[in-house]
Amino acid sequence: MPDEAEPLVIIDNVTKLFNGVPALRDVTATIFPGEVLGLIGRSGAGKSVLINMLRGSQDYKPDKGRVIYRVNVCLSCGWVDFPIHNAKCVKCARETRMEDIDLWALEEGDQRRSMIKNRIAIMLQRTFALFGDMTVIENIFEALGSQYEEKEKVEKAIELLKAVGLTHRTTHIARDLSGGEKQRCVLARQLARDPLLFLADEPTGTLDPQTAEIVHRTLVDYTSRSKMSMVVSSHWPKAINRLSNKAIWLEAGEMMKIGDPVEVTKEFMIGFAPKDPEPVPVGGPIVKIEEAKKYFYSIVRGVVRAVDGVSFEINEKEIFGLVGLSGAGKTTLSRMISGITPGTGGKVMVRIGDDWIDMYEVGEMGRGRATPYIGVLHQEYSLYPFDTVLQNLTVCIGMKMPAEFAKMKAIQVLNSVGFERKDVERILYAYPDALSVGEKQRVALAQVLIREPRIVILDEPTGTMDPITKVSVANSVLNARKELGETFIIVSHDMDFVTACCDRACLMKNGKVVALGDPKVVVDQVSLDESEEMDRTKGEAQGVGP
Repeated sequence: MPDEAEPLVIIDNVTKLFNGVPALRDVTATIFPGEVLGLIGRSGAGKSVLINMLRGSQDYKPDKGRVIYRVNVCLSCGWVDFPIHNAKCVKCARETRMEDIDLWALEEGDQRRSMIKNRIAIMLQRTFALFGDMTVIENIFEALGSQYEEKEKVEKAIELLKAVGLTHRTTHIARDLSGGEKQRCVLARQLARDPLLFLADEPTGTLDPQTAEIVHRTLVDYTSRSKMSMVVSSHWPKAINRLSNKAIWLEAGEMMKIGDPVEVTKEFMIGFAPKDPEPVPVGGPIVKIEEAKKYFYSIVRGVVRAVDGVSFEINEKEIFGLVGLSGAGKTTLSRMISGITPGTGGKVMVRIGDDWIDMYEVGEMGRGRATPYIGVLHQEYSLYPFDTVLQNLTVCIGMKMPAEFAKMKAIQVLNSVGFERKDVERILYAYPDALSVGEKQRVALAQVLIREPRIVILDEPTGTMDPITKVSVANSVLNARKELGETFIIVSHDMDFVTACCDRACLMKNGKVVALGDPKVVVDQVSLDESEEMDRTKGEAQGVGP
């Protein structure tokens, strides 16, 4: 930064305690306009705590230190803007004054607090804050508010949708979007607020590589054009390196290193490697899919072929991956296998004992007979907020067993999903709101595994996990297959996780199977498809091609 540049945010030696335990300890950093600060660390390291503190959330007031916003405040209309000496207000062209503002030191009702918070945008992990019954462009209109004239509002909305690669979904109903498309719509809504500071908490953790790159490119371009500052947290070194100007490695709330993102992430990643899987003999088919179809009808989109004539088998004790770009049909197919979503054609059969169950058939002798033996971890999972983790793993899911045995079983499954033994007692009696997002995700996975299902379907099981936890989860999947004889179907955009775990993988595109076999070969095909799609998307953004 040039010498005369003023920082927008000053994080001054902040410490935050929860129940006497430090979640952040003596964290110090400055963020300049147009600068991106990356946060990397294990689950529970304090990344989300710092982001919520920067947001000004009341429950995250520092116990020590300060967070200062250095902004220009208009003396006439109260508008706040980037800190620039002798600047005029962009709203009313009147005089402005540069001020250092601590949000928690302001008196109740001080206008500056709401003005600053209104110019802080945030994307939270696994949160799709959209109006489901509105179209995509109506969601953007709502975020833009009433400050624009009609023509200008339409132009601004189209510009934002173009930036996130969603112009082909302009009139689609928001609830009909895929997870990756919803995430991009959320991004467009947040950018519509014209923020001074953008807080992104794992913004691409559950996205396929091609969609993640669209989000990354949008954020990089927007920060360079608008001078918007950004703080981004991620467990993914590639995302930190792609987005950040500087990075902080947090470990148990402490700053382990701050500096160049490549150097910080390189040091953070030392020692992360999954163990080599032991060979496990697989059995005969346990899932048979024959010309399976699932068609939806939308007034806006017409017939949507989410799954379109898919056929393959999954063998008992196999770890099978479903991969593909966002909207390829992976999650819909997994829901058809689990019996949640009945198909509109073909067959999906699941073997229970020696009997084959038709998952389209309702009732106790139909899919109702199979569903107790199928465990599902949904991408948008939830825990019971007013019950402890131990209760979430036992009584809340209907497990009836002696209390001591239930606790032993809960400890065993928490260890298997990556919680260290020294942390398990704390986790058992914690409430979900006291856990980080990554910790909640592991508890949700444990909630599935504790039932010991025959078939386990995991939809983006590692989306917001740090590398160490990913290794633990990969190892727990391999161990559960070996010790319990479970069959796993893994829906994932995490190609490293798929190649580390899966025996076979299936690549889907536009509802169809386009590759099936060795995970490494299939992953190479995903990369090829990703490159082709990126070229097409780039061409469309530049007005080239059909």
